[in-house]
This record gives sequence, C-alpha cells and structure tokens, in this order.
Amino acid sequence: MSRIFVFGATGYTGDLTARSLITRGMRPILVGRNQQRLDALARELGKVTGTGALDTATADATDPASIRQLLEPGDVLISTVGPFLKFGRPAVQAAAEVGTHYLDSTGEGPFIREVFEKWGPIAKRNGSALLTAFGYDFVPGALAGALALESAGNQATGLDIAYFSPGFTPSGGSQASVVRVALDESFSFSEGRIQPQRPGKHTKRFDIDGTTNLGASVPAAEHFGLPQTYPQLREINVLLGFPQSAARFLAFGSRLVGPLGKIGVVNRGITSLADRAAKGSTGGPDATERAKATTVVFADARSGDRQLTRIELRGPNPYEVTGDLLAWGAMQIDAGGLKDTGALGPISAFGLDAIQDACREAGMSW
Repeated sequence: MSRIFVFGATGYTGDLTARSLITRGMRPILVGRNQQRLDALARELGKVTGTGALDTATADATDPASIRQLLEPGDVLISTVGPFLKFGRPAVQAAAEVGTHYLDSTGEGPFIREVFEKWGPIAKRNGSALLTAFGYDFVPGALAGALALESAGNQATGLDIAYFSPGFTPSGGSQASVVRVALDESFSFSEGRIQPQRPGKHTKRFDIDGTTNLGASVPAAEHFGLPQTYPQLREINVLLGFPQSAARFLAFGSRLVGPLGKIGVVNRGITSLADRAAKGSTGGPDATERAKATTVVFADARSGDRQLTRIELRGPNPYEVTGDLLAWGAMQIDAGGLKDTGALGPISAFGLDAIQDACREAGMSW
C-alpha cells in the first residue's frame, strides 16, 4: 500500500482533498509548513475517522530538500501549493527524481507545459507518473473531449473544449494563479503540435440554459494529454468562461503584454508585480457558497470548421470536483490502476472507462 501525501494540506484545496480521502477510508499524511496548523487538522480529521490523529510532516515549497526527504519510490504526492509557477516546481521535481507518483491541482498552462516537457521524461526513467492539472482544470474537459472524439470517429481532427462555472467564487490561490498566467507565455495545440499563442486569441459562444456565454482560449492540459490517446488531432482549443467584457480585455491585454514581456527589464517588472499579487492561498468559499456554484463543460469535435458532435458535462462546485478527483486519482494509483509512466493526461493514465467513473463519483453527469 502506497503512502499518500497531501502537500499544502492546511490550504483551501489541500483541506478539501484530505477530507475527500478520509471519506474514502484513506489516512493521508498531511504536509505543510506550519506544524501547529497541521496538528489541528490532523486531530480534526482523526475524529472523523475515529482512528486517532492523522500523521503529519513539515515541508516548505521554498526548500526542495524538505520535500525530497519525505518521499520514496512508489509513494503518491498530491500537491496543492499554488500558484504553481511560484511555489510548485520543488514538489514535482522531487517526485520525478525520486520516482514518486505525483498529482496536482494547477490550472496554470506554463506550469503544465513544464511538467510534460521537462519533468515527464525524468519521471519516465524513474518509473513514476506525473498527473498535472488533475482537478476541475482539466480532467472534465479531457473526458468530454474523449467522448466527443469517440462519437465522431477518426474524421474528427479538431476539438473545442469550454469550461463555465455559474455562481463560482474563486479562492485566493486561484486569483493569484490567474495573475501569473495572464502575464506569462502562452501556447495552444495547432497543426498537430504545441505552438505559441496569446491568451484569448480564440473566443466562442455557448448556450447554457438559454443564456449565451463567451469562452476565451487559454493554455491547458488537454493540449498535451489528449493527443497521447488520439494522435489524429490537429487542433485543440480550450476556453474558459468569462464575462464578455473580461474576455475582450484578456485578448487585448495579451496583445500588449506579450511583446512587452520579451523586453528583459519589462519582463522582470511584470514578474515582480505578479509575485506581489500572487500571495498564495487566502481561503475560499465556504460550503454554503460552494453550493451556489455549478460546472458546465462542453466539447465540440470538428472536421475543419464542421462540427460533428457535442458533449456537455454538468456537475457541482469546481473546488469539490477538484478535491474528489485528486483523491480518486491517488487511490487509483495505490490500487495499481496506472497504465503508463511519465507525464500523462487522464485518459492515457487510467483509460476512458475509469475517468468516466471518476467524474461520476465527483458528481458530474453528461
């Protein structure tokens, strides 16, 4: 049986993930910087299980050695320490180099790219799997995209995947992540490969219960994960729902920031501003607020500009979906459910049937 670590357990997403593991009968090891807060959470969750306080360990995202010393080959590390572009690298590096299986809750495209291109080959050599963005961003879209492609058949060479969260209130960590991503280099999947592309270049409208919603393109995990399973794909657009004015601002702002960001002094200034804004987790919506939010995910399979099929997924609050998916993924790894090693998308990691089960257990339907 693998040891399961939740890194950032006392943060907002880490707490939800630890609780989801507990409800599934697991006893994760809680990891964070503050021993007092870890002990309080360990006692609280121990009362839920009735089996005593959970084990804890201290580690700091700014001290890679403190993370590495915890891990052994075959362990499972869940990292929730966003913003990941600022705090996430030491955990994934340690996991890849030690041979520890790894999952995280990031939605930050540049970090996702680094996991696939830099750390994935190292993990592959050491026999472990890296499952980045294994939450609401971006597992449901991978499932919707796979279902749309399975329905359309091999003639489908393009995908448009869009995420909407009516009633959603972002946590402090999510807000910090958005700042970093908006100011960093972006990409997409076109002409059968990863290519640079500014955020918001593509927009598309979707109808949700009679209301028109606008999605703007962002870098995402589907750009890497879905071509692993569906090599016929030539283009993937992943879009996030924004108010119409915000989507236009994203597109305009990226045109401005992109060229300026290539100037050294400007780049350093932009990064400094982002670091001051990216304070990390400052809490998030409570259970009452989370209950007001839902998730809607679309996937359109295309042949050129001709739409072939559409899949629509619906589910509960994005944070609850994320906590449940991370817990499910860790347990699947523990149970021997992995199909490969290296940096993997959800479908190539566990198979389509298993990811359908995961999303159903997280409260999603389609």
